[in-house]
Amino acid sequence: MDVSQYLGIFLDEAREHIQVLSDQMMTLEQEPENQDAINEIFRAAHSLKGMAGTMGYKRLQHLTHDMEDCFSDVRAGSMTVTSELMDVLFQALDAIEGYVNSIQETTDEGEDDNENIINEINRIRSVATGKGGDAPAPKKEEKAAAAPAAKPAPSVGADDAKALYRSMKLDDSAKDVMKDAAASGKHVLGFTVFIEESCLLKAARAFLVIKALEDMGEIVATDPTTQDIEDEKFEFSFSLFTICDEEIDKAKEVMLAVSEIAEVVGEEFNESGIDSVGGAAKAEAAAVEAEPEPEPEAEKEPEVPAAKAESAPAVKAETAPAAKQGAANTKPQAKKPVISKTIRVDIDKLDSLMNLVSELIIAKNTIVSAADSSDSQNQALTEQVEYLESVTTNLHEAVMKVRMVPIESAVQKFPRMVRDLEKKLDKKMQLTITGEETELDRTVVDEIGDPLMHLIRNSADHGLEHPDERSASGKPEMGTIFLNAFQDGNSVVIEVGDDGKGIDVEAVRTKIVERGLASEDTAAQFTDKEVIDYLFDPGFSMAKKVTDISGRGVGLDVVKSNIESLGGDVSVKTKLGEGSTWIIRLPLTLAIIQALMVIIGDEKYAISLDSITTIENIPSSDVKLVQGKEVIQLRGTVIPIVRLSNLLGFDTEENSEDMIVVIAKKGDSQAGLVVDELIGQQEIVIKSLGKYINNDRIISGATILGDGEVALIIDANALI
Repeated sequence: MDVSQYLGIFLDEAREHIQVLSDQMMTLEQEPENQDAINEIFRAAHSLKGMAGTMGYKRLQHLTHDMEDCFSDVRAGSMTVTSELMDVLFQALDAIEGYVNSIQETTDEGEDDNENIINEINRIRSVATGKGGDAPAPKKEEKAAAAPAAKPAPSVGADDAKALYRSMKLDDSAKDVMKDAAASGKHVLGFTVFIEESCLLKAARAFLVIKALEDMGEIVATDPTTQDIEDEKFEFSFSLFTICDEEIDKAKEVMLAVSEIAEVVGEEFNESGIDSVGGAAKAEAAAVEAEPEPEPEAEKEPEVPAAKAESAPAVKAETAPAAKQGAANTKPQAKKPVISKTIRVDIDKLDSLMNLVSELIIAKNTIVSAADSSDSQNQALTEQVEYLESVTTNLHEAVMKVRMVPIESAVQKFPRMVRDLEKKLDKKMQLTITGEETELDRTVVDEIGDPLMHLIRNSADHGLEHPDERSASGKPEMGTIFLNAFQDGNSVVIEVGDDGKGIDVEAVRTKIVERGLASEDTAAQFTDKEVIDYLFDPGFSMAKKVTDISGRGVGLDVVKSNIESLGGDVSVKTKLGEGSTWIIRLPLTLAIIQALMVIIGDEKYAISLDSITTIENIPSSDVKLVQGKEVIQLRGTVIPIVRLSNLLGFDTEENSEDMIVVIAKKGDSQAGLVVDELIGQQEIVIKSLGKYINNDRIISGATILGDGEVALIIDANALI
């Protein structure tokens, strides 16, 4: 069996285990006596080690095994959690993540054995327990015992309820082979193997068990068939008969050494016992059917999985003598498997589904346009068109909900990052995260991680002061970095900030002049917002020296460009001496939006409704000039206006009457977009134009209208 087919599952599972290790190790560092964290760490390391072994990644398995041994000592009380130990274990975790990244990129774990980390782990263990260094590796029996659910079954007289191998249907040729083997002194063994129900690689586990037994002897029969086992067409148990030269205890030991094998039930058969396989089970099952139903108050035996009707009839559970005489449980009930209500879906499949929905919406718009232009007033057609609009809208919403994932997956690595920054920068800091359950489109979540990481690193390096400086200014030595996420209408807002020293606007103004970006007189006229906006320029940095954390001028420009590529915007609020807050606003979805269709010049354009607050008719006489820029006053607020016809290169005469002004908002800023005509609201599909149009990001894409025309989409954020 080719285990490479499980590579995708392995990578997903491995990353989940790595995240559990990271989170719980952070908890353990703060609470060294937290037994729940120790147990979670041990289980995650044990599972990761078993998965790596199954997939054949020996270096990953070896390193994880050493980590598991370390936590085993901590759990046993023979080692204590120290800062030195946690530093080394975090290095090991980084190395494990490096292996997984290499496997994802090349399907190979690489050649680095990370011997320095392994030696350091063994040195610490040696000092603490005397077991590190050259200490022998745990025996297989000890490894099997370490597995939470692994427990050896008795060799003979196994529980009938679990000895499902006794009910296997064997043909005469198989029985003859087994009898001949028993007569020649070989061991004929029957087993039922139970896999932990939390295991997702159960076919791979079964394959390893069968392969281990084949190395010892010959597999006579399996239930279900080997093909069904390979195709995962079984629950969490399977049965088999094998012929080998080894004793039954040795065979069990080999099977229990496979990760996530919960239990092995088995016994040895002689020549006469082989005839009872299958037939005895049928007779016993018939006897079970004849016995009366149990009384309600009778104590029930544990339920067991039901075997297949054709290949493994139900086996009667053993009952106490008193139960047999009276009201005992006489008829086994099939244990219903726990059915997961979630599935993993490849993001490419979701993208394909979204594309199909997009095409459906374009087709729907075409039908709606044709129906609107039809001269005949066909009531039935109108009703069906309205129904089609409702269905497509609901379908779009359903697909979007499928694509929505919590932002938690993008932020869960940050506590570990802040822990490392705390040590590197010699500062005291803590990270608080709220709203990690807020959902965003999967594409947005995948892309938002790097911008958020830059902002947190910026807060740690530039924002927070050193403890002595904080104490001198009356602040607690422990600085706080926060990340808050919440939904605001059709957008998601993420705030990243700190309680540090804030942005020194005058220092930034001086830096602008020093770099020759503006003259001293011009810089003096800049507003605070205009000065702070220079921080987003490529290569601009306020760091006094270049380090591996900051100072290269790469960071905030990446934040801005990445967020704007997602259709979002970023702004900052700051107060000197109190801290800064970076505010990111992102759309819930990137593919399909509700838009306001307008006419500018002689072309149709779309403006996202998310950016629009209101539409006003403004007399031309209300337009005033402030510092050479046109503005209007609307309900006590001065709003600059943008004449889109001039911006887009249309030669239009200024209307002396009322203007149609679309008021758009980005954060706390507003702008009035002057358009020629309004068409109405429409659901549109965004199509990327790539690099064909470069007009200062004014055009963010295009859409196909119902009549087949192409309309450009105006990015209001770029105009505010």
